[in-house]
Amino acid sequence: MPTQLLNPPVLYDASAFGMSQAVVDLGSGLVFVSGQVAWDVDAKVVGKTYAEQTKKALENLSVVLASAGASAAEVLSLRIYMRGEIADHLEACVPQLASYFGAARPALTGIGVASLATPDTLVEIEVVARVPTKTSTQ
Repeated sequence: MPTQLLNPPVLYDASAFGMSQAVVDLGSGLVFVSGQVAWDVDAKVVGKTYAEQTKKALENLSVVLASAGASAAEVLSLRIYMRGEIADHLEACVPQLASYFGAARPALTGIGVASLATPDTLVEIEVVARVPTKTSTQ
């Protein structure tokens, strides 16, 4: 099946590393979004706290989803990686997630990790979404 690679220009360009911000499977309409972190376009971390970094990662996620024609409402599955023991940081991150996803409530897996892309990266969010189907009005 053909795929579409998504690399919105306002996000860090990882193509030099052979990666895309997302890949859309055009046959199924599924959108596989690479882990989004609190980076600006120059790969500089934005925010020092778990809450700040979660918010920025979700902002970046919004950009990627929009480039696929999707939104938080179409997210099916979410993995959030947090540096350290996840239970120690959920209180800071859950309000950001709840606000962003609202009633969508995707399947969620939380994973505590020893490290992420850079030493000051605290949160990474990876999702699978679907491109909404267009319905015709008659």
